[in-house]
Amino acid sequence: MSGKMKNIVLWLVAIVLTVSLVIYQRATGPTYPVGGKVEINGEIVKYKLIRSFMGEKDAPIEIEVINSDITGEIRFKRYKSHDEWSTKPMTMQQGKLVTTLPNQPPAGKITYFVQLFYQGQAYPLNNDPVIIRYTGNVPLFILAPHIFFMFLSLLFGMRVGLELFFRKKETLYFTGIVVITLFLGGLVLGPIVQKYAFDAYWTGWPFGHDLTDNKTIGSFILWVIAWFILRKNNHNKLWPIIALIGMMAVYLIPHSALGSEIDYTKTENQPVEQNLNN
Repeated sequence: MSGKMKNIVLWLVAIVLTVSLVIYQRATGPTYPVGGKVEINGEIVKYKLIRSFMGEKDAPIEIEVINSDITGEIRFKRYKSHDEWSTKPMTMQQGKLVTTLPNQPPAGKITYFVQLFYQGQAYPLNNDPVIIRYTGNVPLFILAPHIFFMFLSLLFGMRVGLELFFRKKETLYFTGIVVITLFLGGLVLGPIVQKYAFDAYWTGWPFGHDLTDNKTIGSFILWVIAWFILRKNNHNKLWPIIALIGMMAVYLIPHSALGSEIDYTKTENQPVEQNLNN
């Protein structure tokens, strides 16, 4: 295989690995919707119960159904609160059973159950409570480059690993790109995204336990060390491998795990129906 063809193949492999890891992290994260299906009178009702909502409106909960005789309700309360459970009926609108969960301030959470009814029989959609976290609006011109640079950092990180074993030519160059893109995406734009979403630039060490912040700075430090080591010895494999393993471990940890949240038991006990933006 020619050098040019090998380079193309390595880039394709890097892209596949990167996309796969991103999808895995997204699908296993605490903000990914809880999905499933239930059979009611011969009809298969598919559903997705959201676990994240951005903005200042109430969060919509929608279940598509064909049979208009099917009804539903939602039972909810603020997560980490002394609230009593509240119940709201779902209404039929254009082939969907719909309702809303009251908006909360950034990092506020609500835990909820949804169940459907047909001819007096209940069909619970979730036996375990679903927890939805609210975030502030993050402008697209901030969010898009944040995601772009984080994706690039992972892509070039994968490329460093492949380069180490198959070409051994551009390890330092690719490592430098990882450092730059991870710095821009994770340590510059990341805190700005968090400020919009949760009104705090940094909630990791030493100010908190946010895993997203902690794993970002940890990965960045490993890549910086690898870059300095490679400047002295471009044939070094140990530190680039350590940095790549650290980065992959970061992406194997679900995104937003141990993220920002409000503990309502430590704040004034206001009813769940209130907006709580004051």
